[in-house]
Amino acid sequence: MKVIDRLNLAAEEKKTLFSFELLPPVRGKSIQSLFDAIDPLMEFKPAFVDVTYHREEYVYKELPNGLFEKSIQRHRPGTVAVCAAIMHKYNVDTVPHIICGGFSKEETENILIELNFLGIENILALRGDAAKGEAAFTPHPEGYAYASELVEHIQCMNEGEFKYADDNGFKGGFSIGVAGYPEKHMDASNLDTDIQYLKKKVELGADYIVTQMFFDNQKYFDFVERCRAAGITVPILPGIKPLTTKKQLTLLPSIFKLDFPQDLYDAAQKCKNNKEVRELGIEWGIQQSKELIEYGVPGMHFYSMGRSTSVKDIAEAIF
Repeated sequence: MKVIDRLNLAAEEKKTLFSFELLPPVRGKSIQSLFDAIDPLMEFKPAFVDVTYHREEYVYKELPNGLFEKSIQRHRPGTVAVCAAIMHKYNVDTVPHIICGGFSKEETENILIELNFLGIENILALRGDAAKGEAAFTPHPEGYAYASELVEHIQCMNEGEFKYADDNGFKGGFSIGVAGYPEKHMDASNLDTDIQYLKKKVELGADYIVTQMFFDNQKYFDFVERCRAAGITVPILPGIKPLTTKKQLTLLPSIFKLDFPQDLYDAAQKCKNNKEVRELGIEWGIQQSKELIEYGVPGMHFYSMGRSTSVKDIAEAIF
């Protein structure tokens, strides 16, 4: 079932959907670790499960002559296969992330064709991050530079228009999600400009938005209000990441360019160990979730990072 259809049905029934995001296993690791993370969350009947896509990384190997050879590796391959495996094992809809970085337009179309063959009806379309070791995002020479271009390509396939076929193809029928940034995308000049780019993605075919993680609900409330004022009417799902370690107080702002509320930061600094930080993160996540549900969010989307314990404790308190 398409995510947008689930969201519309939930709105009619005045229900809040539960969903979460997973990372594919590291190259060479068993998928069982992923199943172990999913199993405890299935009792909450997730509406869908997101599976991230990770772009290539450059690895330098030293040769016997002392020189270095540059090679390309994907440390977390298998998003398409993981989505198919989860659908088969749990009978739940999966949402693969499709990114611009590292892929040509033709490779992107081939991935979309494979997803259609597998019966996967949902996609989260993203620009993706810069390659590891690069200061800024650089698109593939024959690929897309912006998520809006990717959305447009997917929507064309939804209508049977293929870029790399001699004639029109089958109609894809994908439900397209995109990312929103309550505290602004790191590359955006300002929040208003960022929202205008988000609006463009919706106009091109995106039918729902999932936000970047945030720890201050007021950031989300303000973001939704600004989106609505800009004419964006599609559902906006809040993304929640439970705090689990003290290191995340500096790591998450560095990676995702977000702010921690001062009271959460102060409380975490007083924790004696990561066990206490995790307990604090669960309590904060419960209160954050309850306030969001009272506000009327269409669903709660959790960033599990492959670890389900904290998400499970929060879900038990709110669902």
